[in-house]
Amino acid sequence: MVKYSREPAVPTKAAKARGKDMRVHFKNTYEVAHAIRGMKLEKAQKYLQDVIDHKQCVPFRKHVTAGRTAQSHPFGVTQGRWPKKSAEHLLELLENVRANAEARGLDIKKTYLLHTQVNKAPKGRRRNFKAHGRIKDYCASNCHVELFVAEKEENVQKPSEKKLPKLSKKQAARRRLKIGKAVPAAKPVTKQMKQHTQSFQTALSLSLIHISEPTRPLYISYAVFCLKKKKITN
Repeated sequence: MVKYSREPAVPTKAAKARGKDMRVHFKNTYEVAHAIRGMKLEKAQKYLQDVIDHKQCVPFRKHVTAGRTAQSHPFGVTQGRWPKKSAEHLLELLENVRANAEARGLDIKKTYLLHTQVNKAPKGRRRNFKAHGRIKDYCASNCHVELFVAEKEENVQKPSEKKLPKLSKKQAARRRLKIGKAVPAAKPVTKQMKQHTQSFQTALSLSLIHISEPTRPLYISYAVFCLKKKKITN
């Protein structure tokens, strides 16, 4: 079984493809794979064909050894190339992964490149014979390429929720009282409060002696009303 550096989150909704020891330059292939990452499958195939036809360039972001071109400006960089060999090899891989996706029953119009990775492979070593009997190594920078596509899930809109206005602590307490969720606890009757009420009642009774009988009920009711409204503090 071929091992990949990572696995898709939903394996049943993804398709893979991999190339080992590909005879293409590592740096160019790295930049091409980075450029098509996140694209839809059909768009990536069209883009690589445009690179082969020199209609679009591959922006070089990491290995900035390429020349400047105006075609790289839409990507936000100044350097770019048209690596034909790397684009052709990756185009073959995209055709392979497309066939795998169709075999799995995925919708090609919704599939996109979720993962692309390029790793260095062992160099292909050859010899270059030079003057005076000297021999110099002549290496090829091969690479491994792996990628997989996944079917994009449809975004479900979140139901709109009415934002409640922010309330202060006092406003929230008043609202709770209106709804009836919380009732303020009554203050316990202390000994000092009892003495105060008794002294008030005695003073009231003494003051009513000098008041005539017809107006006495009015004074009593008014005194009781004041007693209820008055806050008795410790």
